[in-house]
Amino acid sequence: MAELDIIKEENLVYKRTKLLTKKQLSYCPGCGHGTVHRMLMEVIDELGLQSETIGIAPVGCSVLAYEFLDIDMQQAAHGRATALATAIKRLMPEKYVFTYQGDGDLAAIGTCETIHTCNRGENILIIFINNGIYGMTGGQMAPTTLPGMKTSTSPYGRDVKMMGNPIKMTEIVAQLPGTCYVTRQTVHTPANVRKTKRAILKAFEYQKQKKGTCLIEVVSNCNSGWKMTPVQANKWLEENMLPFYPLGDLKVPKE
Repeated sequence: MAELDIIKEENLVYKRTKLLTKKQLSYCPGCGHGTVHRMLMEVIDELGLQSETIGIAPVGCSVLAYEFLDIDMQQAAHGRATALATAIKRLMPEKYVFTYQGDGDLAAIGTCETIHTCNRGENILIIFINNGIYGMTGGQMAPTTLPGMKTSTSPYGRDVKMMGNPIKMTEIVAQLPGTCYVTRQTVHTPANVRKTKRAILKAFEYQKQKKGTCLIEVVSNCNSGWKMTPVQANKWLEENMLPFYPLGDLKVPKE
């Protein structure tokens, strides 16, 4: 049996990272949340920060993140994650603190908290999942919904004249003096997954150096809300979301 186990281990190319719990993910099949969870936990594990990191999950699809991430987690009220992260970081400045928020949380009810946290330059990481829709509550239009994009509350497509333009939160906070690292990534291909992981690693390093607020936007799919298969959703993301939300660094710290 020992020899068989060794052979199996040698042939193993992919396995659950040890900082993900064995709890089955509640996300829809094909959703990007699980991939981002994995990248985040891989970075924390590789940096040896399991006992030094505190995450904050508010309301939304990520509300149960504390069941999947084997680190200290705190629940926040809808939209208030960065306010709670500010309190935790100020009380325990030696800890690494991050929020994990969707677009409906961060860019709608949490707009005020997000803007002021970034403007103050709180030394935390904000992970912002943007799938252009309210994924948890029925697929309603979100602040990030594209012009013309159909949702349950914009069945004929988002009418900019009536409903306004999508909010590009990442571009907004990149202009604030308190932010040090602002980037937009995605996880719909292996190459992009690796780039997102590097961005998370950089953000933890900048927090260690007390550079200020880091924000990583991850443009993701919502195949359930978009009424598509995972493959179709990834293609739609590439053809529609990424031209409107272009990938890359918007702000990096000065050396």
